[in-house]
Amino acid sequence: MMSLQRRILWLVMCLLLLGSLLIALFNYLDSSHEVAEIYDAQLAQNARMLQGMMHLPMASAEREQLYAAFNDALSKVGPHEVGHPYESKLAFHIWSLDGQSLVRSASAPAFDARPQRPGFHDYALGSERWRGFVLPDPTKGLLIWVGERDDVRQELVERIVLHTLTPNLIGVVILAALVWKAIGWGLRPLQNMAEVIRNRSADSLAPLQIVPLPKELEPMQAALNRLLGQIDQVLQRERRFIGDAAHEMRTPLAVLRLHAQNALEATSEEQRNEALKFLTVGVDRLARVFNQLLTMARVEPELAWQKWQPIELGSVVREHLAELTPLIFDRGLELSLEVPERNFRTTSDAAAIGIALQNLITNAANFSPPGGEVKVSLADDEADQFVIRVEDLGPGIDEKKIERLFERFYSQDNPQGAGLGLAIVEMIATRLGGSIKLRNRAEGGLCAELRLPKRSLG
Repeated sequence: MMSLQRRILWLVMCLLLLGSLLIALFNYLDSSHEVAEIYDAQLAQNARMLQGMMHLPMASAEREQLYAAFNDALSKVGPHEVGHPYESKLAFHIWSLDGQSLVRSASAPAFDARPQRPGFHDYALGSERWRGFVLPDPTKGLLIWVGERDDVRQELVERIVLHTLTPNLIGVVILAALVWKAIGWGLRPLQNMAEVIRNRSADSLAPLQIVPLPKELEPMQAALNRLLGQIDQVLQRERRFIGDAAHEMRTPLAVLRLHAQNALEATSEEQRNEALKFLTVGVDRLARVFNQLLTMARVEPELAWQKWQPIELGSVVREHLAELTPLIFDRGLELSLEVPERNFRTTSDAAAIGIALQNLITNAANFSPPGGEVKVSLADDEADQFVIRVEDLGPGIDEKKIERLFERFYSQDNPQGAGLGLAIVEMIATRLGGSIKLRNRAEGGLCAELRLPKRSLG
């Protein structure tokens, strides 16, 4: 791709050339008009001078001598030491009113018929074009025509335009070099920024601090710093995921290997089946841990983008509860839902709320006794918050350990749990601007309250 400096130079030079051409065209048209005006004025002036000379009081013999002197002098028109090449291109012709030719310049064209209309006229006589001025003089019985060849005017116009355009073309070339230098100087801060980025270590995600920096490049530096920050967050999440996975899977994998080894070394069918049973349970637990880790790794970056949309919270709760109903019934539990007939519209992330609700209901089901009930309700308890409650009939929790339940990989009295469910719920609640709270119910069991802020739909 063409460099930015070349692109700007081409754009500037094209505009300059276009402007120069438009100026040259204007100069040509304007010069043509002005030259035509000057030459027309000279033609009229020469015609008046000839008229004045013809008005001199002379006898007929003297006038004949004047005509003869005119013809003799004009027959010598041409290039001389004291002459001018344009002399032969200027001409005049004088007739009497009866059509007799009285006097004419040697360069005057041969008219088939003398001009009749007074004023300025253009004539095409043979291969030449003439511009003429006709001045009738009824008092003396004369008709005076003064003219010049059209190429005289065109040559003068061309010289004027050439003399005007040539310095412009030379100036454009010089200006192009100056503009190239000026653009290079103007883009120097951008080149310096590129050089700083190029020389940075691939492992460095520290924000750019380029000083001084033009105001036009400050948004670029800010955008790059935001990008570096986002990359750093992604890498931190990856490192945390790898660390969590390595930490949590090291022990289960060792246990699985031990159970597999016991199955291989079993001396009876009963011992082998028992070892395989422990192996299956360990695989299931490891699968839950891994699924929860994948859920956390997927949800965390998605929440950072805040892909919020207008939702109806009651519909979201009903939809996800319908998906979890078969799981609850399969465990021999009852599931109930209480949602008042009112509007629960807000702006949030429906998918994230569903993940949080799934984890809360799964936890409630894991600790509920057979035949127990998991109760879900939606309320509008405060002016600025909606509350989703998930209640069970389990043993409750030790008040001293409530805070620890939100730690990663901490699972109270549930050896089959991954210890990530409540950590995921807390992360979702925090990112959505809400909170999660656990409390023991007076009648027994645990109540989890997920509070979500109300947001306008604008």
